[in-house]
Amino acid sequence: MKVPGLKLICLAFLFIHTRILVCYGAPDDAVDDYTDETPAKPPPPEMDNCNGVFLSYAFTSRTKALPLLKNVSAQPWTFNAMATVVNSGTEEVKGWKMYIGFQHKEILVSATNAVLVDGDVDFPAAVGNGTTLAGYPKADLKTSIDTAGDFNQIAVQVELKGSMFGLGEKATPMPKTISLRNDGWRCPTPTKYKTYMHACCKRDPKFKVNSNRKSKFAARQNGDLTFTYDVVKSYEGSYEAQVTMDNSSPIGRLDRWNLTWEWMRGEFIYSMKGAYTPRFDISDCVYGLAGRYLTGFDFTNVMNCEKKPTITDLPLTKANDTQIGKIPYCCKNASLLPPQMDPSRARAIFQLRVYKLPPDTPPTILYPPQRWNITGVINARYHCGPPIRVDPSEFPNPKGFDAKVYAIASWQVVCNMTRAEKRKTRCCVSFSAYYSDGAIPCSTCACGCDNIDTDKCNPDKPAMHLPPDALLLPSENRTAKTKAFAKLKKKGIPRKLPCPDNCGVSINWHINTDHKAGWSARMTLFNWQEAPFVDWFVAVEMKKAYPDYDDVFSFNGTKKLKGIKNTIFFQSLKDLNYLVEMKNGSKPSDPKVPGKQQSVISFIKKKTPNIKIRKGDGFPSKVYFNGEECALPRSFPSSGHRSPLSIASFILISITTTFLLITNRFI
Repeated sequence: MKVPGLKLICLAFLFIHTRILVCYGAPDDAVDDYTDETPAKPPPPEMDNCNGVFLSYAFTSRTKALPLLKNVSAQPWTFNAMATVVNSGTEEVKGWKMYIGFQHKEILVSATNAVLVDGDVDFPAAVGNGTTLAGYPKADLKTSIDTAGDFNQIAVQVELKGSMFGLGEKATPMPKTISLRNDGWRCPTPTKYKTYMHACCKRDPKFKVNSNRKSKFAARQNGDLTFTYDVVKSYEGSYEAQVTMDNSSPIGRLDRWNLTWEWMRGEFIYSMKGAYTPRFDISDCVYGLAGRYLTGFDFTNVMNCEKKPTITDLPLTKANDTQIGKIPYCCKNASLLPPQMDPSRARAIFQLRVYKLPPDTPPTILYPPQRWNITGVINARYHCGPPIRVDPSEFPNPKGFDAKVYAIASWQVVCNMTRAEKRKTRCCVSFSAYYSDGAIPCSTCACGCDNIDTDKCNPDKPAMHLPPDALLLPSENRTAKTKAFAKLKKKGIPRKLPCPDNCGVSINWHINTDHKAGWSARMTLFNWQEAPFVDWFVAVEMKKAYPDYDDVFSFNGTKKLKGIKNTIFFQSLKDLNYLVEMKNGSKPSDPKVPGKQQSVISFIKKKTPNIKIRKGDGFPSKVYFNGEECALPRSFPSSGHRSPLSIASFILISITTTFLLITNRFI
């Protein structure tokens, strides 16, 4: 579907540069025939009236793609669009980022002059819920004042190509909105037309700008996790860089971290110190652009030639290795702890030698890798922004002089913790209480249903309540107890039971006591994996009970977390820092036994005398294990009184369980 009327709007942007030439004088080699023709159309008046950053999105065309289907909602289309960012203000925009609120199941196939901000996403990328683009290779937009109106330096146009689904032939698939995602800028609701929208973003008057800052580079930003990419030496055709990782979040953590980025200009890693790539592969160099340009180069000792390498830390045993170790803060088994646990283990550093390809061989041409992403085992998830050029980093003089050494060029990558999508977390929480004889287990498929045979269980059925002792068993051994408890409570038993939570770690929060002066809870950690957790921690958000936290008896606990509200931090005692792995039972026929640690936690009611424990005030609103936010149940234990026949009930459950185990051995 072509949109001819839009051509005038698009051409208006292309004429901006022409208008500048007319006003300020064309260069010597320009054709001198402007006086004989009609003057070029000026840009949209909205941009002339914008003293800030002008954004626009122009939908240009879409065409039906194969396969051709009768189902309109399933019909794929290819589309083309143009996004434009113009600095029409008086302040340079450093590291521009534009959000486009796609809403029609779009799949972005390419974007010129920009990269996707999501570090782990590459083209083609599903962007149907919106996406953010960042400038590359030109990340900064100068002002018209500083460039004598050079449109190429104050603006960027991003050609977008992709696919989308649904909508009739006459519909116009525009995004919901567009906005500038840089800190300190506010964008109004865009003005919308059928095939075009624009917005003028202005400085937020409440945002504090350091007026004394004179640097031409962006100021360093704070984040949960930050990377600094410092070029410390530069040669013809190669350079040496140092990468520094800093964990600033009191509840952020990484275990067995893997860092990835993407080389955009054919670079490759020749060697590293303080880290390594698990894959040593030179085939991409030999058969790729490097082999074509670097004739005669010996690739034998090259570490990695992948466009998107994976990098990880060295083990402790390599810390003093003079060839690949001997780097400060390196070699900690790829573990990065919160600073309050151990400041020396909240930082990691490694160095690398990078080779470049023509035309980037001069020492002054330097580009950092893009699309940074880092992952851990059961840890926080991070969303990383693009590399932003910052002031060169300072280092102490290696010869001991009272002087500073500066990096040749420095970039910063800021990553912040994100919340896991539903059923994509890796830990879960169950609730129980002294006043209820049933426990609310982790939610069905709380950690996803991968590797679960959904023909034998129902992934959409809510989890069934359990007797508390069933929480000690692996999910595959709970069937008999679940059915017996349901019969006791006169609850229906579905033909297919709900699927298990499928989590590697679970935490039980049990209300232990409740009296006039205070109350207590018992927190139990279960490790259902085959590997232990060392130096673990749990952070618990208590919206109403937080002020009256008193003490914890078998863990270390503190309320002093910088920047985190209403959260209590628990960690292992010094000599009990292992949450051991799951092990086999005493007999081959016995269920496996999870690794377990627990402690009672006491609260007083001095500041919260009206707290209602049985109404749910004594249960956490968020729980983090090693930085990973755990899935919580959707309800609390019943506030009714425990049945006076509870002991007899459990005897009955045991008898019924035994019977079911005999008659349903293969369930």
